Amino acid sequence: MLQDKDRIFTNLYGTQSWDLAGAKSRGDWDGTKGLIEKGQDWIINEIKESGLRGRGGAGFPTGMKWSFMPKEPPGGKPSYLVINADESEPGTCKDREIMRHDPHKLVEGALLAGFAMRAVAAYIYIRGEYVFEAQRLNDAIDQAYEDGLLGKNACGSGFDFDVYVHRGAGAYICGEETALIESLEGKKGQPRLKPPFPANVFVLVCATTVNNVESIAVVPTILRRSASWFSSFGRPNNTGTKLFCVSGHVNKPCNVEESMSIPLRELIDKHCGGVRGGWDNLLAVIPGGSSVPLIPKSICDNVLMDFDALKEVQSGLGTAAVIVMDKSTDIVKAISRISYFYKHESCGQCTPCREGTGWMWRVMERMASGEAEPEEIDTLLEVTKQVEGHTICALGDAAAWPIQGLFRHFRHEVEARIERRIDANKIAAE
Repeated sequence: MLQDKDRIFTNLYGTQSWDLAGAKSRGDWDGTKGLIEKGQDWIINEIKESGLRGRGGAGFPTGMKWSFMPKEPPGGKPSYLVINADESEPGTCKDREIMRHDPHKLVEGALLAGFAMRAVAAYIYIRGEYVFEAQRLNDAIDQAYEDGLLGKNACGSGFDFDVYVHRGAGAYICGEETALIESLEGKKGQPRLKPPFPANVFVLVCATTVNNVESIAVVPTILRRSASWFSSFGRPNNTGTKLFCVSGHVNKPCNVEESMSIPLRELIDKHCGGVRGGWDNLLAVIPGGSSVPLIPKSICDNVLMDFDALKEVQSGLGTAAVIVMDKSTDIVKAISRISYFYKHESCGQCTPCREGTGWMWRVMERMASGEAEPEEIDTLLEVTKQVEGHTICALGDAAAWPIQGLFRHFRHEVEARIERRIDANKIAAE
């Protein structure tokens, strides 16, 4: 287990004050000017050495992403940092707690990351439903301006930097970075084709980097405590601490900061009081938010919670939103419900997603009730393959993977339902 002295988010549960004075008492904004004075290349190299990978789901190396930003933007245009606080992935509620209880970590991280990438401003794009969190962020930003930590000559460093909060309107698709930028510019939230990539030409035709809230909020602590400290947690290529959101059939659902690569069973037993009804009552777990494939108990027994370990078992860490399902769960109906979510949230721009998500959901509903035919299982799987990888953004993948995970591990359950319905019809006919 991660020791308290190594936790980055020391006010995750709101037991202390969120404001500037409270943040400073916990070590935030301590020596920020000195960190800036070490230079942009030093900051980027330190983040690279730390092994920090994006905490929003994709897991791309953060330092490498920052290094893509041009040192001298073409045409003298400004560069921007955009922070993705949309957090619409079902089961995920980690960024919300950062913005509620530790907003100054995010604001300070925005300043340091913005400086490293030579950005002139940061835009925090927050989902519309996060009314309280948006207000809390605005209050924290106002405090930082009043204290001279943001704005002209931020922290006395000679660097000018502004931070703005932009509220979205509740579309899941705006969690995808290019759709988020479209929405930020006042357009319909639909993903853009790449290239060009954001680091080349994006917000208002300027170089832009999009990072998740948690990815930015951990930056100040990494720079203060060193890359080697952060990389000492977890396994190679899966380093650092991580916020996990555990919900579903556990005795104590929670958000908790833990070391990367912690065994899933240890995470659930030590922080959540175990599975409801005991570990043997576990049916399956969705380990990274609703878009990643589920894994059955047999895999959950030993799997580690990191990017590579979960990829090896054909799932993913995603946002580290762990959804636990015990044996009372109607697993087919659960995946059908997830299918409806992706059908509802598809922006409709790409034909495979627009047409496929609705078709997949309708077939899943028939699977759940046992009304489908046996041959439709393979047809449905074939359609998921036609949707996966054939859309501008990853929503098509997110709609396909839960269904693929269901049939990979619980195909027998679907087949049994169909057989029971066929047998019942034969009996009725006789």
